[in-house]
Amino acid sequence: MQFSDILGQEYIKNHLIKNVSSGRIPHAQLFIGPEGSGTLPMAIAYAQFVLCKNQDSENSSGNESCNLKFKSLIHPDLHFVYPNVTNDDIKTKPKSADFIVDWREFVLKNPYGSLFDWHKHLGVQNKQGMIRVDDADDILKTLSLKSYEGGYKIMIIWMVDKMNIDASNKLLKLLEEPPEKTLFILISEDEEDIIQTIRSRCQVLHFSALPEAVIAKNLKEKYFLDSASASKVAHQAQGNYNKALQILNNDNEDFPFENWFVDWVRTAFRAKGNASAIQDLISWSEEIAALGREGQKQFLQYCIVMFRQALMHSYETKNLVYMEPKVPGFTFDKFAPFVTGNNIHDIFRELSDAIYHIERNGNAKIILTDLSIKLTRLIHKN
Repeated sequence: MQFSDILGQEYIKNHLIKNVSSGRIPHAQLFIGPEGSGTLPMAIAYAQFVLCKNQDSENSSGNESCNLKFKSLIHPDLHFVYPNVTNDDIKTKPKSADFIVDWREFVLKNPYGSLFDWHKHLGVQNKQGMIRVDDADDILKTLSLKSYEGGYKIMIIWMVDKMNIDASNKLLKLLEEPPEKTLFILISEDEEDIIQTIRSRCQVLHFSALPEAVIAKNLKEKYFLDSASASKVAHQAQGNYNKALQILNNDNEDFPFENWFVDWVRTAFRAKGNASAIQDLISWSEEIAALGREGQKQFLQYCIVMFRQALMHSYETKNLVYMEPKVPGFTFDKFAPFVTGNNIHDIFRELSDAIYHIERNGNAKIILTDLSIKLTRLIHKN
């Protein structure tokens, strides 16, 4: 993967190229960026630039054999660690090496994919992936060996914020005393979720959401969309190229978030003084709880976006409203009057708290039922 394949982020590309050209490669770098901004493909392109000794960002004029290995992500000095879970084949002590074939397939299909997409690829949406101490042990063993081709050994740790405490402590020791010619590239969407001692030992690079023009240009060139359609998809994607691809491919059939959201707010609205509607909210909570934790978190994040969009509509900033509800009878014109400055902060807080407790293995049915009952009060707040 060449730098020229990466969308936008020109400043970061130039910064990384300059580091390599000057021979000043930090041993540990932390790429922080929102979903779909290109942190993982940038890390792979950077690794290829270092290992294959390519001359510039546009071509493969370095080691041809090395570049070919990167096309399949099988270079022996390129290593990956990523969140993983138990499944039907790996019942105990899962680690990244157990899923390397799936990982390569996933990344080659869409390097801009999210953690949720990775879980969907593995068929384990009902579980939360984690990087455990067995992965940290593998990192120690792998990097203690000499590189196969005499150059750098590169370790890309994707979603490093999903590393548990025991694994983080082992990684920290390695970052403090790294083996010679070892390069760590840590990737996360949220810098605050990474322990401070690891952050302090990395050079941090912040990725921004992609400009709409960059996404639209790629959609026109790669998927042959006309200008109007490409611009519309790019606007709805809000800087997230992965979301743009999902919109393009209608990749939401398994998780009809909009239907669930509309059912939820409609039921919550009529639940005031209506005992049967409360029972409907409990049934709704049980349905969402059956998604699994990653699905629940994704849905609640979607709810935050929908409430924010309704607020923008309510404040007459319709140029910022990029979502277009498709459920019959549901429009922001009808919904927005119930989302105002008087209740939006409380709604956001309750949704954020629910995400927090679900992520920490709280009982999803209780959390979602409590959230639903609170919404019945907040949505009627003057």
